[in-house]
Amino acid sequence: MRDTLFYRQPEFEIVPMVSDHCAAVATLHAQRFARAWGDGEFVSLLLQPNSFGFVAWQTNTLIFKAPLAGFVLAREVAGEAEILTIAVNDKMARFGLGWRLMQAAMREARNRGGEAMFLEVDDGNAAALGLYRKLGFEKAGERPAYYTDESGRRTSALVMRRDLR
Repeated sequence: MRDTLFYRQPEFEIVPMVSDHCAAVATLHAQRFARAWGDGEFVSLLLQPNSFGFVAWQTNTLIFKAPLAGFVLAREVAGEAEILTIAVNDKMARFGLGWRLMQAAMREARNRGGEAMFLEVDDGNAAALGLYRKLGFEKAGERPAYYTDESGRRTSALVMRRDLR
């Protein structure tokens, strides 16, 4: 329970993603997505000159090596930025970490010359949609029956856009 005497609000350190982080990133991605990307895919994307990412670890934990709390991977090309993927550990949900990771990605995209940022989100992912809308993203399009979950159910991908200027 979060309001007990011994509860501590988690604190996070967000740092640029490097190749050494990709195994932990792939592990978290597999926990959060039906179609998991391997660490090789993350390394390959991260090594592209227009790609960048951030990872977050909890800093105020008693665990010697805390699991990855979250990450975001993005790219910027010719003024357009795109969130490739983002995930937050289930145990770290509702602490503002997704917000902070998105802010870091938007700031970096803007610094690289990005004028707009795009992302795709499953239309059934209410938590993600709420976050993106609070960040100022608006629906720009839809890809019907784009995602397939473990049960074989198909859902649409919403394409969302936000001005970075």
